[in-house]
Amino acid sequence: MPASLDATDARIIDRLQGGFPLSERPYRDAGAQIGISEDELLGRLARLLGEGVLTRFGPMFQVERIGGALVLAAIAVPEADFDLVADLVGSLPEVAHNYRREHALNMWFVLATETPAAIEAAVARIEALTGLPVLTFPKEREYFVGLELRSAKGVDAR
Repeated sequence: MPASLDATDARIIDRLQGGFPLSERPYRDAGAQIGISEDELLGRLARLLGEGVLTRFGPMFQVERIGGALVLAAIAVPEADFDLVADLVGSLPEVAHNYRREHALNMWFVLATETPAAIEAAVARIEALTGLPVLTFPKEREYFVGLELRSAKGVDAR
C-alpha cells in the first residue's frame, strides 16, 4: 500500500537532502528551517523510516578515507530463489542496498565495511548463506553523482 505524504513530509524530504545543520541540536535547527518542532521532526522521520518511505537517514561518507571499504557485488540468482536470497542478502549489516537487474547477474548490491578485510568476510558469509558465488567489482575511479529526490507533483514542498 502506497504511503501517504502530507506537505510537511514532503518539505522534510526536500529540505534534508544535501544539507543538515552541524550544530549542538541539529534536529531542532532542521525542524525550525521546516517550520516544525524538534520532536515533530524526529517523530516524522521515525514514521517515514518505519513505513519504508525512507530506507535510510544519515550522512554519506567516503569510507576509504576513514579506513573502511566499499565494493559493488553481484550474484546470478535462480529466479525461483530470488526473493529468499534478496531477503538474506538485504538483512546483512554490511549490505548498503541491493536491487534486481535484467541480466544473468540479476542481483546487485553494495557492501560497506569498517576494514578492507571485512569485505572478504562478508562475501564469504553471503556465499555460505546463499550457496551462490559472489562477484565483486572494486572501485577503479571515484565519481560523484548528486541525487536529490523531490516530492510528488502537486505537493508544494517549499
